[in-house]
Amino acid sequence: MVAAHGRVALVTGSSRGLGAVIARRLADDGLAVAVNGPPGDEQVAAVAAAIRAGGGRAEGFCADVTDEEQAAGLVTAIADRLGPVDVLVINATGPQPDIPLADVAWADHLAQLDFFVKSPVLLGRAVLPGMRDRRYGRIVHVDSEVADRPPPNRSAYVTAKAAQVGLARSWARELGPLGITVNTVAPGFVPVERHAGVPGAVMDAYLATVPLGRMGTPADIAHAVSFLASAGAGFITGQRIVVDGGRALGG
Repeated sequence: MVAAHGRVALVTGSSRGLGAVIARRLADDGLAVAVNGPPGDEQVAAVAAAIRAGGGRAEGFCADVTDEEQAAGLVTAIADRLGPVDVLVINATGPQPDIPLADVAWADHLAQLDFFVKSPVLLGRAVLPGMRDRRYGRIVHVDSEVADRPPPNRSAYVTAKAAQVGLARSWARELGPLGITVNTVAPGFVPVERHAGVPGAVMDAYLATVPLGRMGTPADIAHAVSFLASAGAGFITGQRIVVDGGRALGG
């Protein structure tokens, strides 16, 4: 078992939005956090600095997590500066355009698979040797409610997210005997920067499908990730927590 105060977490795509909130939450939990964004992203250093200003331990690491060489180099750089990665949170995402099915090309599918299947595979391979040696690891995927409730014009995104869920479950089966848990958190509609300006009528229609009667927040998602990353979740693997206020119940 790895001591909680000595654990290191990599949160991909954590320079803004949901990923930044997850990074801050894990830092509050006492983990040293590797903040990640693509090359040239100035927000990476800013988020890491904000965590340090709040008393946490964090460093910024720019890398394209869909590139094999950069993904491997990222994990090595984190080990050099913070220590080996004990918690991997797979959160990075790219553009998610609305494209009618008749116009969706294979390239559109590949663009989504790069983030939700290729990136996890690259990072998983990079962190696995250390986790296996320590017989300890937490891998948490951030997927999406769209795997269960596919919206129109998002078939490439939905397909990739469904593949991510299958990937996580297969990893859980294989890595469990090594002391490594693998789980997913599936957010419902959570307003972050990219949802600014969503019409009120759209929000009202969505809220009508949520039994708890409120929008989710990034903090709601971060709380679920925090739990699955914790020492207390050591007997939970292959599971998917849907954080949607009960929307999956239907009605």
